Amino acid sequence: MPDLPTPKDAAEAALFSECWDAVLSYADLCTAGSTAATQLATEAFALGIREARAAESGHARSTGRRAPNLPVIPLLLTAVRTTAAAWEAGGQGHDLDSDLRLWLNSDNAARYTGPPLLRPIALRGLRDLQEADATLLWLAEVEALPLPVVARRLGLDPALVADELAQVRGLFRDRCHRNHVDTPMDAQCRSYVRLLDAVTRSPTADIPEDLSHHLARCVGCAEAAACLRPTSGGLPVALAGGVIGWGGLAYLERRRRAAEVRLGVGRPELTAGSGGEPQEGAKRAKAVRNGLLVAAVLVSLLALAVSMMPMGGGMDDDASGSGGPSADTGPVAAPQPSRPSSVPLPKTASPTPSATTTATPTGRGKKADPDPEPQGASSSTADDKSSPGKSASPTCAFEFDLVNQWPDGFQATISVTTGKAIGDWRVAWSFKDGQRVGQMWDANFAQNGSRVTATAADYNESVPANGTLSFGFIATWSGKNSPPYDVTLNGQSCAKS
Repeated sequence: MPDLPTPKDAAEAALFSECWDAVLSYADLCTAGSTAATQLATEAFALGIREARAAESGHARSTGRRAPNLPVIPLLLTAVRTTAAAWEAGGQGHDLDSDLRLWLNSDNAARYTGPPLLRPIALRGLRDLQEADATLLWLAEVEALPLPVVARRLGLDPALVADELAQVRGLFRDRCHRNHVDTPMDAQCRSYVRLLDAVTRSPTADIPEDLSHHLARCVGCAEAAACLRPTSGGLPVALAGGVIGWGGLAYLERRRRAAEVRLGVGRPELTAGSGGEPQEGAKRAKAVRNGLLVAAVLVSLLALAVSMMPMGGGMDDDASGSGGPSADTGPVAAPQPSRPSSVPLPKTASPTPSATTTATPTGRGKKADPDPEPQGASSSTADDKSSPGKSASPTCAFEFDLVNQWPDGFQATISVTTGKAIGDWRVAWSFKDGQRVGQMWDANFAQNGSRVTATAADYNESVPANGTLSFGFIATWSGKNSPPYDVTLNGQSCAKS
């Protein structure tokens, strides 16, 4: 395992420490274990820093326009992908994620290493920005850092950073439009270039029907549309997918969660002297944790009292006003020790059978939590035909993300997390408003009426336990665009995450 490069100065050392977490996060997605993740991150980090230093020295010697290059974090992330490809070519691919190996040997990976004019629009647009502007855009959109934190990290005025970000989004849009015009494309796509540019300049402009149908069928033009309308909410997905490639959506979700954790408990970079907000956030998080701890102790003591009260007589009966047996003596299908934690207050305990205490389902055919008692309410789907001894908890959870929407079409992604490892997958759902899927990536699809079924591509069939599969699609809608329902994974109902 190679050693990390020695920082040249304090500024470079601080920059490296900020980037290491992002590099390791993506390397963990790309590998099959923590040891391999650390090795991949170390090698990629060394490669990325060498490339950054070479680009810096080349810029110092050059008197003309600087060579286009990525800011340091996306540069290091692409180094992870490059190093993973080298592992696959060098016989070390067994340490990589199986889906990544299939992707590396597919045509999708060739887009990032092939002719520059055929590479993703977002990647080319980010390269064409000045490094400071590109860094601001990446930190705010992909790393999901709050603007005051971004301003502090880049040495910007916190009062003006929002305006600067808006200007950078406009610059990025112009660069993407220029790259879209320069992209080799067929005659039909070329005929929509000017119209797509005009429509995406106004957030309230109506998209003509023919252009909408074209975007539903052409992935390249749909990607360009997401970049040309940077205020629509689809820019983070476009950047992550266009720059990173495989695992872009999963990395985006990880960085959003990491940003929330940093704000909650305070990260090393947010120390005294760098601003008061992070310390205040840490104090608030500590107060919340202490409050939860105290509440947990009180609930435990109260639960213990509840478990002992039936031995004493009729105080609970008088309090409940029912005159019947206490909740602890009602008919149950599982041992009683689990009851106190779910019934913390004796006055709210129901003396009736467990059918009245069943949690309200969170979705069609799904139960909210694994209650050990028999469920009293019947479900509307066939997925709830489980025996009393079988857990009623869903084995998967799904998330629907509406990336972009226009008057008669929309772009969305579906992510499904499975509790157990699977070797192949089939995700199905229903639309209630007549939506029709026209294009899908990272999966194959078929639609029969309102029911849509997506099946795995050849490079992402297997999903590890607690792993997440994701795919995107473009569809048409009219009148109303309700989210999908009755989502299943290999025939099993999934809860909404």
